[in-house]
Amino acid sequence: MKRDFGEIQGRGVEEVVLRSASGAEASIITYGAIVRDLKIPAAHGLQRVVTGLTALEDYVAYSPYFGAIAGRYANRIAGGRFVLDGTVHQLSLNECGRHTLHGGERGLSKGVWQLAAWDEASAALVHVSPDGDCGFPGTLVTTCIYRLLGNTLRIELSATTDKPTPVNLCHHSYFNLDGSADILDHMLEIAADFYTPVDADLIPTGEISSVAGTPYDFRESRPVRREAGGRLVHYDINFVLARDRIEPSGIANRPMAFAGRLAAPRGGLALEVWTTQPGLQVYDALMTNVPVPGLDGARYGRNCGLCLETQHFPDSPNRPHFPDTTLHPDSVYRQVTEYRFL
Repeated sequence: MKRDFGEIQGRGVEEVVLRSASGAEASIITYGAIVRDLKIPAAHGLQRVVTGLTALEDYVAYSPYFGAIAGRYANRIAGGRFVLDGTVHQLSLNECGRHTLHGGERGLSKGVWQLAAWDEASAALVHVSPDGDCGFPGTLVTTCIYRLLGNTLRIELSATTDKPTPVNLCHHSYFNLDGSADILDHMLEIAADFYTPVDADLIPTGEISSVAGTPYDFRESRPVRREAGGRLVHYDINFVLARDRIEPSGIANRPMAFAGRLAAPRGGLALEVWTTQPGLQVYDALMTNVPVPGLDGARYGRNCGLCLETQHFPDSPNRPHFPDTTLHPDSVYRQVTEYRFL
């Protein structure tokens, strides 16, 4: 099914609904390539597993990247500045007026994508970001393909450029597997022995540290909820994936690895994340406070969902020892992530 979902920037926004043979359903809108809704068969019927809003105006005004494709560079770039091939590039500063977050004030999550193709269980969307967009060099052409495969949402991202430019894309759904008010009692496992510590602005210090003995140790499944000094621990941090369990991804020489597992405290639903990417940013939505109702009247406040963002490390353009994120004109950026519901 396809329908109109509103208009912005003089362009119409469309919504398509995908269905798999298992009965799973996903609603995709062309604004931000957003997964607006995702329902998975459970023991009691279809269970909504993401946060979503009812109107395009609400996404534009209030959405904290609900279900969007974040980029050109997901996560943070310190000072909104990097040097590439001897040239300094200054980006738009949309994070506290000091840094660039998720590609800047006009990132891919805030643009209208073109619905290039769709069928019963898949949709392909394309976005063109011009040279100089938010300060990034090169014209970037990005394709996002969503596929519903049984109870798995598979996301295939690719991009090309006509000038060298940093690229880091991620999917930004807020997962909540049982519809509870918060995800603090969800059980979380992360396949990572190390993480990248950050400063007060959530910019990496450059260290790669062991999770052992820290609140970031999720090597064994445990509740998201954790207190330190009488306060909840806030999670907005990148984990360095161990990549010790791998499967073919469909991309040559880029296998998918097990990144983590989230399980609901009630209802029996669980989610496994598999990805070709080296990092997993975990964000607990502590700062979320959406002033309008969401799907079926839901209210989205603190800890309403958990973001499991498969990506490269934040601020990599300024950290030579982090995995390189530079895309060149003779290469194609490719990423595959699967969210597998069990």
